[in-house]
This record gives sequence, structure tokens and C-alpha cells, in this order.
Amino acid sequence: MRFDGTRLLQWLEEASLDLLAVAVILVVGVWLSRRLSAALERLLKRVGADSTVSGFLRYLSYATLLVITAIIALQQLGVPVASMIAVLGAAGLAIALAMKDSLSNIAAGIMLIVLRPFREGDFVQVANQEGTIEQIRVFQTRLRTADNRVVVMPNSSITTAAIINFTAYPRRRIDLAITIDYADDPRQARDAILEVANSVPGVLDDPAPVVAVNNLAETGVQMTLLAWAKTYELGDTRTALVLAIRERLAEMGMSLGPATRDLRIVHQGPAQPAGADP
Repeated sequence: MRFDGTRLLQWLEEASLDLLAVAVILVVGVWLSRRLSAALERLLKRVGADSTVSGFLRYLSYATLLVITAIIALQQLGVPVASMIAVLGAAGLAIALAMKDSLSNIAAGIMLIVLRPFREGDFVQVANQEGTIEQIRVFQTRLRTADNRVVVMPNSSITTAAIINFTAYPRRRIDLAITIDYADDPRQARDAILEVANSVPGVLDDPAPVVAVNNLAETGVQMTLLAWAKTYELGDTRTALVLAIRERLAEMGMSLGPATRDLRIVHQGPAQPAGADP
């Protein structure tokens, strides 16, 4: 088959206007896609949307606008778009079956973005991992542990696991177990613990601290202090409570923890046979 340059030039001459129109459509379409998707992200941030949601919707809108641009360009060239969409749909179905694990991560990522069980910056426990959420993406989520390790988890493993969000609310309760000796007065101990709790910085007034006498155990009288603190001050407030309560009870002569026991071992001689004289 011989190359016919004349026919090629003739076709290019006839299609030159269409090719020019396609080039203009592609350039303008890509430019508009970038500008409109960026404008959408700025609008979402202005109304207070989370950065993860705004970023996801930006990329989704950008991809959608690019697809629309490509369809318009193909129509300009006279390509039967309807039949091509059917072919692409069948190919997409085959690809989806081959990439079902990746697609499950995408679906899980969309669920995390829409349902928002946690946000970037939250401290969570999920899938046997505990740490601060640094990044939420469509495929995976990035978590930083307390000892500064990075854990990258597929989103499908997150949506199928129990999620504990420690920072979902602005305040949390401190449950502090205290055991005093039976020789000490539990009423005095309770009043002293409440006084200390109300004076420690970081302990909230509402709800007010409560001391419950739980049990008369073998080791002593068991109490529990229930006090509320701001979520991001929980650790420091708990430490301050423990030190202040220990100091106050020591000043009152009360001891914490199990009572000291004296164990006496009485030595007896060998047992004598029945009926024998002592």
C-alpha cells in the first residue's frame, strides 16, 4: 500500500477547522476545569468545609469537567460518542472487576469523607493502631503514633473496624481509682479528695467532680474520683490530680494502696501418732 500524501493533505485541509476547534476546546476546557475546581475548593473553605472534603470535591469536579471536555472534542471530530461510551463502559466494568480491592478502598474513602467519623488532627484508635490522623485520602489514611511512627492504612480496613475517637468532644472524664486503709475515715478522705479536685487547675466546674465509695475490698476502702477536663489537657490534669491527692492524704496521715500485713509463721513439731503420750 503506497502512501498518498495528496489525500492526506486534502483531508488535513478539510479537517483543519475541526482540528483547530478541537484544540481550542481542549485548551479552554482544561483551563476552565482547573479554574472552576479551584474556585469550588475556595468556596467550600470559605463556608467552613473541612480541607479533606474540599480537596476531594475539587479533584472530583476537575475529573468530571475533563471528561465533559473530551466528549465535546470527540463530537466536534464527528466521532460517535454514544457507541464509544458503551465500549468504555464495558471496559470499565472489566477493569472494576480486576481492581475490586482498590475500588473498595475508594468506596471506603468516600464513606470516611462523607460520614466523618474522624477529622485530620483527631487522636483515634482504629484497626489496632492508635495515633493522630494526619491525612485522609481516597485510597488510604495516614496516622502518626505517639512515638512518632507513621502508619498508612487502607481505607477498607478502617471502615470495617471499630473506631474510637478520643478527641471527638471538647472535654473528657478522668476516672481515678483510690484505695485507702480501713483504719482511715472514708468520709474525711472523700471530702479531702473533692477539695483537692476543685482546686486543681484544669478540672472543670461543670460537671462538678464526684467521689464515689465503690467497694469494701480486702485491700481497703475503694473510691473513684470522677472529674472532667478539656480533652487536650487531660493528661496534664490527671497528673496534677494524682500528685495533689497523694500529697493531701499524706498530710492527713492516710495511706494509699493495700494495707501492710504481718505474716507470722508458727513452727510446730512433728505430729504424734494417735494414742501416743504427749
